[in-house]
Amino acid sequence: MCHVIVTCRSMLWTLLSIVVAFAELIAFMSADWLIGKAKPLSSEDMDNRTGGSQEPYHPTLGIYGRCTRISHMQVSRRDTLCGPYAENFSEIASGFWQATAIFLAVGIMILCAVAFVSVFTMCVQSIMKKSIFNVCGLLQGIAGLFLILGLILYPAGWGCQKAISYCGHYASAYKLGDCSLGWAFYTAIGGTVLTFICAVFSAQAEIATSSDKVQEEIEEGKNLICLL
Repeated sequence: MCHVIVTCRSMLWTLLSIVVAFAELIAFMSADWLIGKAKPLSSEDMDNRTGGSQEPYHPTLGIYGRCTRISHMQVSRRDTLCGPYAENFSEIASGFWQATAIFLAVGIMILCAVAFVSVFTMCVQSIMKKSIFNVCGLLQGIAGLFLILGLILYPAGWGCQKAISYCGHYASAYKLGDCSLGWAFYTAIGGTVLTFICAVFSAQAEIATSSDKVQEEIEEGKNLICLL
């Protein structure tokens, strides 16, 4: 018989697992990893711009995508074009970024799988006599290692020609040049930290769902068990 067991710690772990997976996925797909050096508007764009403001703009560059301003258009909120600069994996700007993409993709796939499974931990607490929380925590730890490898390799690609075109000639491996880090990079780091927190917290979720109070509720014949 399926017993639905809901505790504060198990629900918190489930929510964190889902948030971490989405955060890493959004960061990976974003083009806001590097914020390029300021580029002035063209004379035609300045003529079209209401009020004649000459404020420069900052293109952004991701692992496989980029955002840049479309020339010869009236400057507005819709003049920025975002999309992949690489049509296939081999066209990613740097071998280091290709490795980053692989490590992050593997880590994110594991996190998404764990997030999917975590939703069902209210009904299923073990699989093949193994605690599902412990198994998921182990997988999250492995995913975190893949994410760390990807984030360590990513700055090594700052010396590629694509990054130099955005960051200037002073850009090189682990040196930003005229660029700055975008929100996607910080989100990926934060998600990696939360991944290890989830891996550790999964043990608390296991303890909460197998406590004596839960066993007493099961022995009383209750199918829905909610504990704070």
